[in-house]
Amino acid sequence: MTDQSFPKQLRLRSRTDFRQVYERRCSVADGMLRLVGRLNALEYSRIGLSVSREVGRAVIRNRWKRLLREAFRLSRERLPGGLDFVAIPRTEAKPELKSLTKSLVDLSWRLSKRLKRDESAARRDNRKEKPRAEPQRRKED
Repeated sequence: MTDQSFPKQLRLRSRTDFRQVYERRCSVADGMLRLVGRLNALEYSRIGLSVSREVGRAVIRNRWKRLLREAFRLSRERLPGGLDFVAIPRTEAKPELKSLTKSLVDLSWRLSKRLKRDESAARRDNRKEKPRAEPQRRKED
């Protein structure tokens, strides 16, 4: 059986971690969740939670956070590696573990593909921007 714990290393905890994710400004969404993410250099993905007051009162917000943590913990094996993301619930959605788990897995793969595509495009653009050395011409005598 695989380890299903939820250690601190799998969470985004510091303000800088969250700021780096938000600065990247790459997000995907569906009817339940919005994920904002960035690539990291780790072999595993990390999750951060951002549940605003717009979602509801404290009891509802805490339920969202519990279910998101549980969905992440249960689906950790199916998530892409090397990804930091912040999960933001939609205000009109009702939290259910099964649908949250499916949504989290699907969105994390979409986010991963988008981030890798953007990264390769940026590398391609950087190669194009480098000035090429002008070919040396023969001196005419």
